[in-house]
Amino acid sequence: MVTVLVPAALRGEADGESRLAVTSAGTLRAVLDEMAARWPRLTRRLRDEQGELRRYINVYVDGEDCRHVGGLDTPVGDDAEVQVIPSVAGG
Repeated sequence: MVTVLVPAALRGEADGESRLAVTSAGTLRAVLDEMAARWPRLTRRLRDEQGELRRYINVYVDGEDCRHVGGLDTPVGDDAEVQVIPSVAGG
């Protein structure tokens, strides 16, 4: 079981849940594909029309930034924790 941590700003798209249990392990792509089937509104906020991560979304798998590990092909093991963090801009 993989745990996906959902930030407060996106919980409305995940039925108000802060933690999602996902059975698909293997890669981040598999986790996001399962999420797309179960929480399509949330997934549209995370991925663009080509299925890639949106540039303002940061995803960490067990504390490692997926963009520096393997992108959507980042390995996700059983009992992994996936954290979604929207970028913050200001000025």
